[in-house]
Formats: sequence, structure tokens, C-alpha cells
Amino acid sequence: MTPHDLITDIADLENRLSEPSPGAVEALRRLDGDLVLLGAGGKMGPTLARMARRANDLAGVRRRVIAVSRFGDPRLVEALNGHGVETVRCDLLDEEQLARLPEAPNVVFMTGTKFGSTGQPWLTWAMNVFLPGVVCRKYRGSRIVAFSTGNVYPLTPAVLGGAAEEDAPGPVGEYAQTTLGRERILEYFSRTLGVPVVLLRLNYAAELRYGVIADVARKVWAGEPVDLAMGCFNAIWQGDANAMSLQAFGLCSSPPAVINLAGPEVLGVRRLAEEFGRRFGRPVTFRGTEAADALLSNGQRGHQLFGYPRVPVRQLIEWVADWVRRGGASLDRPTHFETRDGAY
Repeated sequence: MTPHDLITDIADLENRLSEPSPGAVEALRRLDGDLVLLGAGGKMGPTLARMARRANDLAGVRRRVIAVSRFGDPRLVEALNGHGVETVRCDLLDEEQLARLPEAPNVVFMTGTKFGSTGQPWLTWAMNVFLPGVVCRKYRGSRIVAFSTGNVYPLTPAVLGGAAEEDAPGPVGEYAQTTLGRERILEYFSRTLGVPVVLLRLNYAAELRYGVIADVARKVWAGEPVDLAMGCFNAIWQGDANAMSLQAFGLCSSPPAVINLAGPEVLGVRRLAEEFGRRFGRPVTFRGTEAADALLSNGQRGHQLFGYPRVPVRQLIEWVADWVRRGGASLDRPTHFETRDGAY
């Protein structure tokens, strides 16, 4: 199997999303102790947990990989267990349950709330701002790789190539404010308790069932207008984001290091939609016009530290087009990438 083979089914997709890079294998070879992934039942968690398990095996390291989530779907628990990943059901906002979680020197913190945050802001603030502090107290002796988001940045002119890590935050909307709050709370405990942390500002992970590229493809396939309000965006293959997050353990520090995880290109929504129209042989319609600015991140520092993404965007577009044409599964979770006011 080569990276250019089309992806046949969900099993093949998840196998590729969980294939560790050489850098991820080497990072886990150097790491000591067990690994806990908090919030591992979401979009990225299952394949990240599997990648960690596979990287350990390739590195010849004996290590527990423990995925923690509420796990509403028992099939996911069974699947993870079948791949050698331990699972623990836990409501992380229940501090008694959190206190009983296994200790581990390595923690991936990927819990958070985005969609639906407009309707229940109280839960969004609890998950995104309160919970990180509780987790830092629980795992004060651990390294923490914490997922953040490019939403902490303001909209930036597309011609500048995206916000860099040293640029000042400027969150738009209440959800984005909570993501900056998450970073500030993690930084507080990193500084006061000496917890080594790295903050990964992801913008945006993409695979065939989910992501901006899949959103645009499905709209074109269905004959729906493509919104141009957010005229451009970043995307990175979720398998590459997974691998980079495992490599990030070597960068944990106090105060926290900050790294953007983003693809190398600024992708135009109009051109992407027209490309799918050409591949599908279907007309494309648009709504609105492109603004001069967008929510964009510059991923160069991450590429220098972790290596260039293994899956180029052209390949991802080819995979998504084939997947949508064949009626492949969707997670039915639109990204709302066109949102400019931060109301998700």
C-alpha cells in the first residue's frame, strides 16, 4: 500500500489515520512511562490512541496507553480494546471520577466543547476553562500535551499567510474566548506548579468524514451553494496532526511552549469548490463574497520541529472526492468554517 492508493473503507481510513510517522515512533522510544489521553472519544482521540499504541510497539517500548472518555458508544470501547488500548469511562467534570484515574507521567489533554457552545455557554466555559485547572492539579507531576485551536487568533489578512505563534491573541466570539481561557489556565498551573506543558493550536484537522475539505465536497456533490464568507482556510491531514502531537512531548516546558499545527497552504474556498465541481462533473454555485481576512494559522514552526506533513493537500482532495462520490460515511458534524462571528 502506498500513500497514493485510494482509501477503500472506514477500516482502511482509520488504519491510515493511526499510522505513526518515524518521528512519532522515535519520540515514544525516548519517552518514559505510561500515556493517558483525556477526551479520547472525540474525532481525533481514537486514532491518536491507536497511533500511540502502534508507535510503542514499533519502538519496542512497554507502555500502557489509556484512553479516557465518557464513551457513549460501546462499540468504540470494544474497538480500542481490540487494538491494545485500555479504556476508562469517566465524566471529567466529576472530580471524584477524575481523582480515580490512573496516574501517568504523560498526558494528552484533548477535551473541549465547540459545537453547541452558543446554546449552552455555561458548559463551554466549564469544559474549556474550569476543567484544565482540575486536570493540572490531578496530573501536576506529568507532562501535558494540550490541544488548543487557531481560534485564539483574530482574523488576519489572507496575504500575510496566517497568524504565527508570537502574534497576540484576539479571539472572536465567546467560544474562542474560552479557548484562550483554557490556554491561560494551563499556563497559570504550568508556571505555579511547574507542570511541563505544550499548547498545540490546531487549524484544522481533516479526514474524509469530517473537515472543511469534506464539507465543501459534500455541498458541491449535493448541489448546495458554497458560502464564501470565510474565503480561505488551513487544513492538515488528521494523521499528521496525530503524529505531531506525539512528537510534542519532547517540547513540554514551564512556561508552556506554543506550536501551531496547520497545513502549509492557504486554501481558497472558491478554487476548492471549483476543483470538486470539475471532479464530479457538476455545476458549482456560491453564496456571498470573500473577505480580505480569515481565520488562518502559519504552521511553519511545527513543520520545522516535526517534519513536513506526509499527506499533501492535493492527495487529500483526491481521497475526499473519491470518498464522497462513492457515498462514503460522514460524521455529520459540519465545521461551520464559514462562521465569522465565532458563534458555533
